[in-house]
Amino acid sequence: MGKLKIKTGDTVRVIAGDHKGSEGKVIKVLIDKNKAIVEGVNMVKKHMKPSAQSPQGGIVEKEALIQISNLSLLTAKGETTRVGYKMENGKKVRFSKKSNEVI
Repeated sequence: MGKLKIKTGDTVRVIAGDHKGSEGKVIKVLIDKNKAIVEGVNMVKKHMKPSAQSPQGGIVEKEALIQISNLSLLTAKGETTRVGYKMENGKKVRFSKKSNEVI
């Protein structure tokens, strides 16, 4: 599969698909599936059966998976950027290729 350049906690913008232009924080990354869950993006309605956790059941809105290739990392200024890696003080760090700042 390889290494993904987006991590949990990153702020990303959707660059393709139905939710193009929307932004949010990455909640979870599934490396094996190449997908991520982004806060407030790709909301789906899920029909929940009554259970111990939710005795009422009903319809719940939750975030669905979104392909990592459709996401772009945002810089501190809020512009999309690609991610690079470099060594700094003996540590490998991610940096923004647009602004050259360490993420």
